Amino acid sequence: MKVLLDTNIIIHREAYSVSNISIGQLFRWLDQLKYIKCIHPITVEEITGHNNANTSRSMGIKLEAYHTLKTIAPFNERIKQVSHQLDKTPNDRNDSALLNEVLEERVDVFITEDRKIHHKASLLAISDKVFTIASFVEKCVSENPELTNYKVLSIQKAYFGSIDINDAFFDSFREDYFEFNKWFNRKSDETAYVSHYNKTIIGFLYIKLEGREENYSDINPSLTAKKRLKIGTFKVALNGYRIGERFLKIIFDNALQYKVEEIYVTIFDKTPEQLKLIELLEDWGFAFHGTKDTKTGTEKVYVRQFKRIASIQNPKTTFPYISKKGSAFLVPIFPDYHTELLPDSILRTESPKDFIESQPHRNALSKVYISHSYERNLKKGDIIIFYRTGGYHYSVVTTIGIVETVFNPVKSLDDLQAICRKKTFFTKDDLAQFWNKYKGLKPFVVEFLYAYSFPKRPNLAKLIELRIIKDINSAPRGFSKISWDDLHLILKESNGDESIVVDQT
Repeated sequence: MKVLLDTNIIIHREAYSVSNISIGQLFRWLDQLKYIKCIHPITVEEITGHNNANTSRSMGIKLEAYHTLKTIAPFNERIKQVSHQLDKTPNDRNDSALLNEVLEERVDVFITEDRKIHHKASLLAISDKVFTIASFVEKCVSENPELTNYKVLSIQKAYFGSIDINDAFFDSFREDYFEFNKWFNRKSDETAYVSHYNKTIIGFLYIKLEGREENYSDINPSLTAKKRLKIGTFKVALNGYRIGERFLKIIFDNALQYKVEEIYVTIFDKTPEQLKLIELLEDWGFAFHGTKDTKTGTEKVYVRQFKRIASIQNPKTTFPYISKKGSAFLVPIFPDYHTELLPDSILRTESPKDFIESQPHRNALSKVYISHSYERNLKKGDIIIFYRTGGYHYSVVTTIGIVETVFNPVKSLDDLQAICRKKTFFTKDDLAQFWNKYKGLKPFVVEFLYAYSFPKRPNLAKLIELRIIKDINSAPRGFSKISWDDLHLILKESNGDESIVVDQT
């Protein structure tokens, strides 16, 4: 397989100091799968055209490790139209030239962090061949589980004083904040969230509750008086495992628990990691507010409203709130699949040690559920309540999900595998069994947001007592519609937070 690498990826890979651990993961997979690492002649020209002769010669030597495309594909008519519509600069046209190699099938895959290129790929209907670093690593992990011979521990809560401040992970913070070490040591008895890979820190989150009396005079424009959750320190060095989304769920869970009105973060936009983090935050409803001047530069301030409002059309932006404008459904999930898909909904009878290895399908907030249900009339913004099967006393409701997309019909097994690839732990063989399970009834797929885990789990006996389910023979076998009154009963019985259900949209 030929994999074309964008210019910026090569620059970051071959730089004197490589700070992005995701680059290492990308090249590890390319080498292990024996893919051909290709570069475009445009990339060679851009990189070796440096004004400094020594730098240019050094980079030229490093580029010999890659396969340079020998010829350039003539512009396809379709890409000419997209280029005419979107390209404003020579760099834009160079990006289109690289994308054209994929369109003309001279390379199999193109990896780039450039959002504009990904937009062009979407317009050209070749998004399935154009990846970010993170999405390509996710693809490799999901398609090659036998090659994953290492452990990535799930995110853990830890005291600052127990975390190695000298880990290279924190070097970027020391560059951005002169007194970072002093600040870190003062926090020794406070807690943060941390994730490791091979004993190296790859993710860190510190959050802080702020009251209405907080002084925001150093932010322009100043924030008004509100109860807020501040994302004080947040960095993800390796996100091929969707660790960033896992951290986001922690942020939203805490915001809900403390009933804040807003969440905000101050962040530099100097490095690829910081820019990717900003993109992730924007996808989940954070918006640019203003700036904050520091001794080392100007940070950007992003704010996320946490009012009781739920968007049916874009539920990520108001997550985890759910709208009563949609419908609610009970849906069964077998015990073998339950905690793999919904790790925060682990039962007391299960051991967390069985779920410490980080996987994209566990960390992701956006997941998929595959079903042969006759009831398929679901739509964006609907609510699904997961019912873990197990019999009269052991079947329990555990989790609320918000429907994002319904794939019905799924046209082929290839489509099923493409839809589910990064959001389920099922292998290709598993998905083939689902596809062929019933001759006249093909599966469909519901993509949903993992929104809320019930603190207490009402069992089937209690659901029958509450008249949410008629009797043991009426337990859901597919999607089974329930009323909003039924959902409120479940929330009350589970000691859940009823404020997540809102009328406003």
